[in-house]
Amino acid sequence: MWTARVSPRMETQLLSEETADAIVTTARTATGDSLRSVTYFTRSDFDQLYLREDLERDADLNTFVGHEWRGYRDTENAYQNSELGAYKFTVRAFENGYLLRVATERRGVLITTDGLSMQSYEEIAEALRRLLSDQIEGE
Repeated sequence: MWTARVSPRMETQLLSEETADAIVTTARTATGDSLRSVTYFTRSDFDQLYLREDLERDADLNTFVGHEWRGYRDTENAYQNSELGAYKFTVRAFENGYLLRVATERRGVLITTDGLSMQSYEEIAEALRRLLSDQIEGE
């Protein structure tokens, strides 16, 4: 089953097992074999919930998560009164894959993927945002 948790910080339990599995299942269902990794984060901590078997486990997640948290805050502040409307999510393109960031005031999810359509990212982002708002806010 692809919901196996992989984390260099297994002693940190930010989420219930059920919620962590729901996040990974949501991401995996929407992306299929294109899913590379899933990381849940708060302002001060993170858990890598999933890492595809063919990828190295040496990423500097602390730096990535810190950058994405600051990026979320900067984006929220910069565009809060924009005619574009409310911020929804960020997709970053890299040479070997893509990163999707979905965040709220207190928490967020980063997923990395192989290439997907923008519509797919929109659908994944909406599903993850619902999870962050509904299920996780209640924990």
